[in-house]
Amino acid sequence: MTDFEIRQIPFDGSSVSRLSAETEILNNWPVVYTLNDKVQIYVGESTNVEMRMRQHLQSQVRAELKLATVILDKTYNKSACLDLESHLIGYFHADGKYRVLNRNAGLTDSDYFQRDKYRESFKAIFEQLQTSGMLTRSIPEIINSDFFKYSPFKALNTDQSIAVEGVLEKLVEDIENKSAAPIVIQGDPGTGKTIVAIYLLKLIEDIRSSSPDDSLDVDSLFADFFVEGFRELFKNLSVALVVPQVSLRTSIQKVFKRTPGLDSKNVLSQFELAKSGQIYDLVIVDEAHRLQHRANQPSAQQNKDFSEINKSLFGEDDKKITQIDWIKACSRHQIFLIDSAQSVKPADVPSHYLDALKAEAKESRGFFRLISQMRVTGGTDYIDFIRDVLHQEWGLSRPSFGKYEFKFFEDLQEMRDCVILKDSELGLSRVVAGFAWPWASKRDKAAFDIEIADLKLRWNSTATDWINSKNSVQEVGSIHTVQGYDLNFAGVIIGPELGFDKETNRITFHRDKYFDVKGKENNPTLGIFYTDEDLRQYVLNVYRVLLTRGILGTYVYVVDKSLREYLKRYFS
Repeated sequence: MTDFEIRQIPFDGSSVSRLSAETEILNNWPVVYTLNDKVQIYVGESTNVEMRMRQHLQSQVRAELKLATVILDKTYNKSACLDLESHLIGYFHADGKYRVLNRNAGLTDSDYFQRDKYRESFKAIFEQLQTSGMLTRSIPEIINSDFFKYSPFKALNTDQSIAVEGVLEKLVEDIENKSAAPIVIQGDPGTGKTIVAIYLLKLIEDIRSSSPDDSLDVDSLFADFFVEGFRELFKNLSVALVVPQVSLRTSIQKVFKRTPGLDSKNVLSQFELAKSGQIYDLVIVDEAHRLQHRANQPSAQQNKDFSEINKSLFGEDDKKITQIDWIKACSRHQIFLIDSAQSVKPADVPSHYLDALKAEAKESRGFFRLISQMRVTGGTDYIDFIRDVLHQEWGLSRPSFGKYEFKFFEDLQEMRDCVILKDSELGLSRVVAGFAWPWASKRDKAAFDIEIADLKLRWNSTATDWINSKNSVQEVGSIHTVQGYDLNFAGVIIGPELGFDKETNRITFHRDKYFDVKGKENNPTLGIFYTDEDLRQYVLNVYRVLLTRGILGTYVYVVDKSLREYLKRYFS
């Protein structure tokens, strides 16, 4: 569709003038460009590149860059340039060769005329940048990396943009009024809650570190916040991001280490926050449904810590205190990102705590929803379908999921072979399962955990960053390794802890076949003893999460014969 040209010149006034004289569209046409030295890069777009580059030459930071790369194409319009700029910022950040100097002022994933054709044409530009050494990895490798998936430079969709703008306005109002009401962002799996959390932190950092001399395009989505008043309001704001899951927290810390303005030390567990002795101005909690109430912890030390934190923060070890209370006690303002249907074990805060949090936010106009699917290409139709099947909403029928590849398998070996094939083609394809088998290989590396017919498999050999670990495609991941992550293809084994009762026409739960110790542990401290029906709801939540990890497709194998026959009605 396009006939592009990439020109590189030294980044100085005379070279810019010569290029402008040689290239007529440089002063009155949409153009994308980069400025870089050996370690830093800035990506921009403008309809008057000569004037824009002269502005950069006046910047204390960007004037030190050495090389200008200009991407010229007479078929480009403003929307295409904004789209290409957004892609390049994300790719350069995830690639890691350069530190990206761009601010996060409002990259958006907007539709425009012939967008698909333009994006197809961008591939040749990316290939040329890789050939020249500006990008060191292929685009598929970049897209599959955690650095891309959790990049603060992700383009927001419409409802994410609305949520971020609303949150900023509410936060400003609350800071000015010294209000303490929490802000809540609710979203289903794949709506980009983690992306919004990271984006907000980067945006706040960029606002407060900006100066009146910084030039910002007036059509940037959040340009109105980069002005006097907001800058001073956020100037000394102390901020932390709390991520309850160890693996996801580790991945985000790695991203923060690569991002100018963000500090991995500010990505904490709820225990680290509560033990820090610091009162933060703002705490953002991702996956807040994974915060806990008082329950037996994985270690004796954490049990002790829970008690000591309660005493330190509240003067007593009241068993009714939850980690939501910790967050509130350690911060002046809070933003909670939640999906209560992703609570997967009894230690997670019960839904009525989350309901109270949402009600409090709604009362103060601090409640926001994310709706659009950012992960699953099958869209909300697929997400709703999975929910309805698991919770047996009668009368449903399987809708069309477009190009989304949803397959039901009668043979586990066949499903696993398909996952391995997809991984060889696209990467990031894994087999995952409910915790329906003991973890024998944790202690005996030669042991197998899952044996079905002639196939013998092992659980994940590491709990941290399992998806990217060396042997993960040969292993099976549990809920604790994949919640919060994306896969290209997910092969889901629904284990024998779920069955089907033909007489009651109901999905059943078998406690004796469920081996997540913390997933079924009673809570005598609070006098709570979980029934099979209680645990059944948690396990259904587990499978809702597992069945919504795949970006391009989901494969399903069901162990229990009766449940397999029931689900075939909808899945096959």
